[in-house]
Amino acid sequence: MAEALKRRIGPGLLMAYGVGVIVGAGIYVLVGAVAGAAGVWAPLSFLLAGLIAAPTALSYAELSVRYPEAAGEAAYVEGGLGSRWLAVVVGLGIVLAGTISAAAVLRGGVGYLTGVVAIDPTWAIAGIGAALVAVSIVGVLESLALAALFTLVELAGLGLVVWAASGAEPVAGYLAAPQIHWAGVGAGAVLAFFAFIGFEDIVNMAEEVRDPGRTLPLAILGALGIATLIYGLVSWSAVRALPADVLTGSEQPLALVWQQTRGGDARVLSMIAVVAALNGVLAQIVMAARVLFGMRTRWALLAPLGHVSARFGTPVAATLLVGAAVIATATALPVATLAESTSAVLLAVFVLVNAALIGLKRRGPSPGFSVPMIVPVAGLGIAAVTFGLTLKGLT
Repeated sequence: MAEALKRRIGPGLLMAYGVGVIVGAGIYVLVGAVAGAAGVWAPLSFLLAGLIAAPTALSYAELSVRYPEAAGEAAYVEGGLGSRWLAVVVGLGIVLAGTISAAAVLRGGVGYLTGVVAIDPTWAIAGIGAALVAVSIVGVLESLALAALFTLVELAGLGLVVWAASGAEPVAGYLAAPQIHWAGVGAGAVLAFFAFIGFEDIVNMAEEVRDPGRTLPLAILGALGIATLIYGLVSWSAVRALPADVLTGSEQPLALVWQQTRGGDARVLSMIAVVAALNGVLAQIVMAARVLFGMRTRWALLAPLGHVSARFGTPVAATLLVGAAVIATATALPVATLAESTSAVLLAVFVLVNAALIGLKRRGPSPGFSVPMIVPVAGLGIAAVTFGLTLKGLT
């Protein structure tokens, strides 16, 4: 009999986990890039990106009810497309993307930290990584509770930026906003779309969620909606406070907003960015370990990773493997270069996941939450187009 994880997670904690994964540390950088494409209409780009992400998020919501498994995408692809080997490839792709993403965020967070505290980066990566792995092993409830605390700190930082910008005098370009340039808004939406990647991690917690048929769709769609509102509000405050070309030229646009509107340095925001990074790393370690655990029945080589600790109720071996890979990658490999390809991997998975749901819907209705056929069709088309644009940008 296969070992089972403990169902300890409710909808509030799972939604907080989703918001933390989606918002992440990227918003502290991405606002400038989107403003460069859309100008003062950057908030519209973020809202449009949320709508673009919605069909795939809805597909995930239905699939999470059909297959409430930790393997997530691997289970969906196997069930919808009938291919075990493709399911294994997809599962390993998700684990690889999560590992590289966590390594990139860990290195970036340590970069912020060393700007405030004198500490050796290699030791900081190893120490922080080991601490987050330990939390992940202790328990899923403890991991998600800590992630929720990190998310609150992160959102408080974004709230400070909004507060500072909304109280400042609007820049001239904002008061005399030009006519909407839809090509720029669309280009900004493509960039902003990557800020919404993360909702898919929620489904990998399926075997530790109470009442998954209700909780998973609620958490996926709730997290996406909350993140969209946060992105819209933060980008509005940024373009209101600073010219778009100034935001574009900064590697830390939100810190610049704070400096220009409140004065002084942005050390507090730098520390909040460290917290946001910790949140992202913890979430990816937890997610990737669950995928490996869920893959134990699909590939015999992964069977040893299916052991659940009697004391902690977590997949300890899988967590240790992912954690070691994250620390090693952050320390030794060209993470920035590798991270650019993770978006392409996830978009390819989105194409397959939507195709899987199309296949399943042609065979029969969902036993619970269900979306119209047009949803996965639209999700597949959007993911395929975005995947093509991403590959073009990488070559």
